Order: sequence, then structure tokens, then C-alpha cells
Amino acid sequence: MKKIILLAGVMGFAAALAASAADPKDNWSASCARCHGSDGKGQTNMGKRLDCKDYTDASVQAALTDEAAFKAIKEGFKDKDGKTVMRPAANLSDTDIKGLVAYLRAFKK
Repeated sequence: MKKIILLAGVMGFAAALAASAADPKDNWSASCARCHGSDGKGQTNMGKRLDCKDYTDASVQAALTDEAAFKAIKEGFKDKDGKTVMRPAANLSDTDIKGLVAYLRAFKK
């Protein structure tokens, strides 16, 4: 009986962990779209104020490495004067961030 209870507990914990990794589109909507737009063009009110890049532009995509995108999402981003432009995504795992980078790449036309 103890083994069954332990097994059920482990399986429940594993299911909770698997459910915590959200869909990249959902993460984009929750964490990025306010500034970068749901389409990645950065044409939201906030995106225009912050001069967000248009991620549908192939040249913008070419200038951004996956590593730089990952770092900006994980650690935040500061402008050349040291002012915080983008806060770090504190509630996302590395797997979630990698999913966001891949999702961002899909905007390229």
C-alpha cells in the first residue's frame, strides 16, 4: 500500500512539473506581447516608446543570435546608457526561454 501511495505521489509530482512548462505562444502573450506585439513587429504603444525591433524583419533576425535573445529574456536588457529597457522574465524556466527564442524566430518573413 505504501508503494502505491508513493508511486501515485511521484506521478502526480511529475505531472505537475510537465504542466508547468507553458506553450511558447502562451508565454509570448503573457510576457512579451505587451511591448513586442502578438505579431513580433513591436508596434504596440509600449513597443514604439521603447523602440522595439521588428522581429518579422529578416535583417533584424540575422543580427540577433539565439544566445543574445536567451540572455535578454533571462537577465533583462539595458540600453547603451544602462537604463533597463526590458526586465528579466523571472518566472520562466530555461526550457520556456528556449521555446520563446524559437517562437521569436518564427516571426521572420
